[in-house]
Formats: sequence, C-alpha cells, structure tokens
Amino acid sequence: MLEDRSCLVSRSYSRTYERENSWVCMNYSLDKIEIQNGKRPLESNGDEESEARKFPKQQTNSYESNDSTVTLLDLSMTSTTDQSSDHGDTGDYSDSSSLIHGIGRDNSISSLIRSSRSDYGSIASLNRSFRDLIRSGLLYRLRRQNRVVEHWIYFSCQLLGWEAFDPARLKWMRLPTMTSDECFMFSDKESLGVGTELLVFGKVFLSHVIFRYSLLTNTWSSGMTMNFPRCLFGSASMGELAILAGGCDLSGKTLSVAELYNSERGTWEVLPDMNKPRKLCSAVFMDEKYYVIGGVGGSQSKVLTCGEEYNLQTRTWTEIPNMSPVRTRQATEGGMPVTAEAPPLVAVVNNELYAADYAEMEVRKYDKNRKVWETVGRLPERADSMNGWGLAFRACGDRLIVIGGPRAQGEGFIEINAWAPKDGPPHWNLLGRKQSGSFVYNCAVMGC
Repeated sequence: MLEDRSCLVSRSYSRTYERENSWVCMNYSLDKIEIQNGKRPLESNGDEESEARKFPKQQTNSYESNDSTVTLLDLSMTSTTDQSSDHGDTGDYSDSSSLIHGIGRDNSISSLIRSSRSDYGSIASLNRSFRDLIRSGLLYRLRRQNRVVEHWIYFSCQLLGWEAFDPARLKWMRLPTMTSDECFMFSDKESLGVGTELLVFGKVFLSHVIFRYSLLTNTWSSGMTMNFPRCLFGSASMGELAILAGGCDLSGKTLSVAELYNSERGTWEVLPDMNKPRKLCSAVFMDEKYYVIGGVGGSQSKVLTCGEEYNLQTRTWTEIPNMSPVRTRQATEGGMPVTAEAPPLVAVVNNELYAADYAEMEVRKYDKNRKVWETVGRLPERADSMNGWGLAFRACGDRLIVIGGPRAQGEGFIEINAWAPKDGPPHWNLLGRKQSGSFVYNCAVMGC
C-alpha cells in the first residue's frame, strides 16, 4: 500500500467544482484555536463543545480539530500584486529581482529553502518575483539537494475531494476539486506522491487516465499516460522518481510490467519485467532498492507471499520468499475471496519495513536478516477498516502514520495518529482529528 492504494467501495458524492484562472496560494488565517492542557480541542461553540465531550480522552500531546481547514483557494494572486511587481514596489522590495533587499538573490534563495513550505504561499503573494521563483520549482530542487524535506499527508475521504495535512504545524488544507465523469469517480483508483506532484490513477469509460496535482501551481491536469496503462499496481517514490509495477489492464490480465516515472522530466521509462505477474500488491523503497510485496497472481489468482527486489543499478529483479505479511486468520478461515482483502499495509521508516495487521490490530516489523515478521505492538484503537480497505498506513519522515476513523454510525470523523519507531514500542500520538467521512479512499505522502 505504500503511497498508492485505493478502495473499491463507492460512496455518494456531492459535486462541486472550484475553478481558478490564476495561480493561487495558501492563506493561513485559521480560526483561533485554544490550547489547553496540551490538547487542541474542537472549535468551541455550544454545540461543538458538547460534541467534543463524546470523544474518548486521548493520550497526552494529542490534538483535536473540528474543521480548521484552510482552502488552498483562499488567497488569489490579484492583478494589483502583478502591477506592483511590474512597476516596482516601494520600500525594501523596490528591487524585486533581488527578492530580499539587502542580502541579494542568492542569499535570499538560501534562506527560503530552509523556510517551511507552509509559508511559501504567503511568500508568493509578496510580488511577482517571489511567485515566479516558487512556481519554477527551483526551491524544491535545491531543498532536495540540501536534504531539506517536509512531509505532508494527502488523503481523500470523498470520491473526488482531496485534503492535505501538515504534521509539523498541524494544519489541514483543502485542495481544488478534481473534475471528471462518473466513470472515473467510481473506478478503482491508485494514488502516488512524487516530487512536487500528486498522481491519481483511474478509468474513464474504456481507457485509463491520470490526474496530476501540482504543488507549484495548485491545479489539477490530465492527459499524461503510462507506457502500460493499468490499475491495481504497486507503486512507491523516492525523491523525484517513482516506480510502478504489476497491476492489470482493461481486459483484466494480470501484468508483470514495471516502469519508472521522473517527475522533474515528466517521462516514463520501461523497466525489465518482474519474475511474476501480480496485482493488488504493495511497494516500498528500502536501502535504495525497490520492493514489490504480496499481491494476487497466477492463472488461478492465488495470494502471493513472496516479494521481489529491484536493483536500480543492475536493473535486475530478485525474488524474496515470504516477504509479504501473513494473510489474516479472518481471511483464511472465513473463505474470503483473495481479491476482497486489501493489499498489504506496509511502510518503511529509516530503512525498516513495517506492516499493519488490520484484523489483529497489530503492528509488525520485518527482520531483513531472518526474513520473518515480528509483532512489535498495537495499532491505534479506532483504526477500523473493511478487510483493510479504508485505512491508511504510511511512512511520514521518521514516523509511521495511521489515518482512519470509527465505522460506528453517526461518528463521522477521522484521526491522524503518529508513532516514531526510534522512540521505542508503539505509542501513538493523536496529531489531528476532524469531522469527515471516516473511510479513506486514497492516501499519499509527498516529501519535498
């Protein structure tokens, strides 16, 4: 599952479409949130206050938020801003080409690459030079070269609606709504964060389609195609590169193909085929190698317990027995169809592979030397799912993230819980909670 999994369950969706004709940036004038006793309560008025009491008490250092969501469309670049840039601003910014007057362009850029990306929207609103710099992608390329990375979580609890969460500043943001037909809306979808892009894969009528969200322009676009259009593949990213392997085509044939996407160049490169065709698989990068884990394959659509390692230097695949987490007892004893269960919920932190066992509510760690899985602790209490669907388990920097909510009727909220494995056994901290559908259709992490 890594940054690419979806859910097969459909939901009703209220169509909205937010158009924008010019580049927009983020406005962080959040409603006032009081911090009391180390917790962030729901925004207070009479109704919400009583509603907040219904939530069970969380661990310390947890945060609650009803809807402190910031739309990325709140603050538009107006013509007034552009005109002031054209004619020269007064004061310190009269020389806009130097960006920060007094220290020069190079020093300005050096300072900006170490600023939080949460501030880039506000910085872009200063004048055209700042806006063009941020839209160019140069700052993100320099951040990558200097190993300055911030991870944001992107997720969808609606069929076409996406939100983002900044785990450092605990801020929710709403992306522009995708525009598509009902075929895409209800199709199987995969998602992937790579470079400064969020890719969403689906189907429209008799063809596959890719929607691409650009962090630089805050817009969605379509029209990009893979060499082998397909769905239900395993994908993972490393910087500006991503690899997609396996999946099935429009005829339902399970594939062994793989290809590499370079988000800087916008190119797709065909890689050697895997040893075994598979779909409904997961993928990760670990120790600078790419791994495909589990899935369903073969003429009889059997569950695959093996994984495959792709070496980017030698361009070769190596099969690894028993790399997939053991299939849940619920699935094996209940006679559940192999395609009804979600792909393995796996993620890599500090080059260590972890898995979420949704049935036993456990976290497992893969011993690379012994090639076995060991239980290390429990998942958050309300990490509910439908056979693994609807629950997101991701790596976010040096932390593991679980996104989900209760299945109980009337409890429409999701939680984002985090645990840093370097701190010891699983101890989950609540980063955020908001009113929302509790079923996570897609989730991806973008680090840039």
